[in-house]
Amino acid sequence: MTDHRASFDARITFGNGGDLAVHGFRVDLPGPDASDDEIAALFVASLGLLMTDGVELDNVEIFAEPHKGTRGGPSDRAAQAAPSAGGALVELTRPPGGGTCLVAPGGGLTGLPLARTAELPAVVVRVAGAGVREVGVGAVAAFDVRGRAVLLHTGAPGGGRLTPEAAAWLAGRGASLVGTDADGLDGPEGVAGSAALDVLLAAGVPVVERLAGLDRLPPTGAVFTAAPPRSEGAGRVPVRAFARVPEA
Repeated sequence: MTDHRASFDARITFGNGGDLAVHGFRVDLPGPDASDDEIAALFVASLGLLMTDGVELDNVEIFAEPHKGTRGGPSDRAAQAAPSAGGALVELTRPPGGGTCLVAPGGGLTGLPLARTAELPAVVVRVAGAGVREVGVGAVAAFDVRGRAVLLHTGAPGGGRLTPEAAAWLAGRGASLVGTDADGLDGPEGVAGSAALDVLLAAGVPVVERLAGLDRLPPTGAVFTAAPPRSEGAGRVPVRAFARVPEA
């Protein structure tokens, strides 16, 4: 099913005084026929605005685009339900030889709990098609990442380098795992020292590289698994990654 979003200009007035104007704001929609009132309600919910008195929309455009996880939107509501044993399984491993792998903290798998890699609620951070070369704090800050697998959908093997600052933000807020469909978190240049991979591993956060199929996952609500084999002495190992997507 095709996702839809809306772009619009808006002016909000508040019951306790003041107003707010935005231009080109975007929200996820439940469908292509959403009314202006529905879009206005999604806009207010997405920002968590209180004491809203009125919303005026202008230049509304509705178009097909994957959901980004607007707070209070259709994908967010689906994610509020507890993960279910039902739903379709989605393959997230690249074809044989593609190299999907897990990088374990501490240089080995011995101390990596299974709970850090299996049946994790997932959030998908989409930057694919946006021309973004770096994924910074602003791209991940809207998500509740505690106890979750944070999956970066960059859309390109060499795209979407995670900044060290964003890696520190994710680790500091309790992300269980970070994954990417790129060849690595630090981009083709392989930045060393304070690179994102180093930051996450130092904080005990495992990383999964070279994922596939993230475009088939909703922004929130899927359950992610990339459990490594039971072995010792290996810091980077092949995995079969997959996700269970809740039924609509």
